[in-house]
Amino acid sequence: MTAAAVGLAGRLGRYGLGTAPLGGLFAPVSEDEAEQVLAAAWQAGIRYFDTAPHYGSGLAEERLGRFLRALPRDAAAEAVVSTKVGRLLVPGQGEEEGFPGRTGFVRVRDYSREGVLRSLDDSLTRTGLDRFDLVFIHDPDDHWEQAAGQAFPALAELRDQGVIGAIGAGMNQAEMLTRFVRETDLDAVLVAGRYTLLDRSAAEELLPECERRGVAVIAGGVFNSGILAGGTTFNYDAAPPAVLERARELGRVCASHGVPLPAAALRFPHRHPAVANVLIGARSAEEITEDLALAAADIPDALWEDLDHAG
Repeated sequence: MTAAAVGLAGRLGRYGLGTAPLGGLFAPVSEDEAEQVLAAAWQAGIRYFDTAPHYGSGLAEERLGRFLRALPRDAAAEAVVSTKVGRLLVPGQGEEEGFPGRTGFVRVRDYSREGVLRSLDDSLTRTGLDRFDLVFIHDPDDHWEQAAGQAFPALAELRDQGVIGAIGAGMNQAEMLTRFVRETDLDAVLVAGRYTLLDRSAAEELLPECERRGVAVIAGGVFNSGILAGGTTFNYDAAPPAVLERARELGRVCASHGVPLPAAALRFPHRHPAVANVLIGARSAEEITEDLALAAADIPDALWEDLDHAG
C-alpha cells in the first residue's frame, strides 16, 4: 500500500457524491438545483466529491469548483476532490455522449503525457482549485498501452512531486482495472456498476487483488444506472427483460424483509473490506436526503443471505 493510499482511504468517508448528474447526465440540471445538491451533500457530512471533464463538457467541474470556493477556507480544506484524465475538451460541435444541454466542445481521447498535463491544467482552471486529491485515468478501455505507458507515469511523477495526492483508474469494467492494480502502483480504483446486487463481477479478481495490495476501492453505479432504484435502465440503456426480472426478484426478496431495494443496493458494496467509499449521484437535494436515509436503514443479516442466493 502506498502512503498516498493510506492517507486517501482515511479521508474519503463511507459515501461520496458523484457529479455526473450535475453535469446534466440524461437531462439538464439548473444552476440552482446543482447548488442545492452540493449544499445538501455538504450539510449531510459528505466530503468526497468525484468529477470529470466528461460530465457536461466541464460543467460539473465548474459547478463543483464554485461551490467549494464559496466555503470558508477551513471548511473547504475538509473536501476531498477527484477528477479524471483521458478526455480532452476541444472547441467544436461534437456528440453529447449522454450529457444534453451543453454544446460547443468535442471530447478527444488522449492518454498521452501531454494530454494528461493539459487535461489537469484545464480542470484546475475550470474548478479554480489549486490541486486534486485524486486523479483517475478515465475509461481507457481501448487505450491500455498509452494509458499504462504514458498517462500513469505522468501522474506518478505529479504524485511524487506532491502536485496531486493520489492516482486511480476509473472504469465500467473490472478486467482492465485488475490489470492496472497488478502492473502499476495505483492508490485507488473507481469501479462503476461491477460490484452491485445485479453485477458482482468485480468480486472475482479485482476486489481480492485490491485488498491484497492495499488499493482503495470506490464503488460507483450501485443502482446500475437506475434499475436498482425503481427505474428501467441498466448500464445506461433500456434494461433487457431478463435483467428486469432479476431486479424484480431482488426487490421481492428485500420486501420480504421489510427493506427497500435501493437501501440494500447502497449498502451492498460496503460488505467487502476492500471498498472504502460508495458514490451516490443526485439531481436534487431531496435525492441526497433520501439516499442517505436509505443508506442508514437497518438491514438484517438474513437479507444478505437471501440476496446472495437470489443473486
